[in-house]
Amino acid sequence: MTEYKIGTKVIHAGQEPEPTTGAVITPISLSTTFLQSSPGVHKGYDYARSGNPTRDALEKCLAACENGKYGLAFASGLACLTTITNSLQAGDEVISVDDVYGGTRRYFTRVASNFNLKFSFVDMGTLDDLKAAFTDKTKMVWLETPTNPLLKVADIKAVADYVHSRGAFLVVDNTFMSPYFQNPLDLGADIVMHSVTKYINGHSDVVMGFLATNDEALFTKLKFLQNSIGAVPSPFDCFLALRGVKTLHIRMKEHEKNAFAVCKFLESHPKVDRVIYPGLPSHPQHEICKRQMKGFGGMVVFFVKGGLEESKKFWKILKSLLWPSHLVVSNR
Repeated sequence: MTEYKIGTKVIHAGQEPEPTTGAVITPISLSTTFLQSSPGVHKGYDYARSGNPTRDALEKCLAACENGKYGLAFASGLACLTTITNSLQAGDEVISVDDVYGGTRRYFTRVASNFNLKFSFVDMGTLDDLKAAFTDKTKMVWLETPTNPLLKVADIKAVADYVHSRGAFLVVDNTFMSPYFQNPLDLGADIVMHSVTKYINGHSDVVMGFLATNDEALFTKLKFLQNSIGAVPSPFDCFLALRGVKTLHIRMKEHEKNAFAVCKFLESHPKVDRVIYPGLPSHPQHEICKRQMKGFGGMVVFFVKGGLEESKKFWKILKSLLWPSHLVVSNR
């Protein structure tokens, strides 16, 4: 599917018509076990944790959207993170971007650090802090760009080139951009991951994670861990995600359009101190954004004048049509 654009990939990649009926929508395969004509001889599936036709279709579809050869789906974004981290050895070190999703930081600092892994958190707006933190034991670099929540941006290609020069691998959490606006594998990342829960599914009814890679050795290792750890999504959730991703390209265009409209309003409002959005020339890494993104996404950060108490007041009087779960009030 490499010759097709994403609008075609989300509908067709990995989703061949069902051979018996010709149905064009991938069926939900709920079976946990599959027929073997003799021990170890089957039609590609033996046990649902190890592989499932509905999940297989989703993995192929999302891998194609990220221009990846291989894809793996997980029960959540954090299950994806956990599986990737389990590919490391005791004593290894990990460098993460400092403004990282809270669940990622919690897992790194309060769970994985108990197993003789060392984590450091640095600003990756330039390579200076990354280079200073690197040691011979650094094996993985974890990058979000833009970050959650402050929308900091890093030059993926520059980071990838340096990480590879030191013999480590780079993971990019691409959740905030989606495959529609950014493809980290094309810029040198070894693994791209998503919380499918967000833009890819798009309907707030599935919790799921996903990763894609072009590295066969990495894929083989991670596929083994996916099966061994077992944090896989249900066939029904995979079906829902396949349904959701079919409108990704349409939704992302509207998200960006709305984000620009919100920014325009906020920038001119007397009670707003600052607006952060990758599409604004005022963003510190706007030139990098233009170079490595195909668009700027739907996430907007703004600071209300006065500080935390004023921000809380603003939050409480918002119209009910805004979901509180989509808002973060911080005193950073």
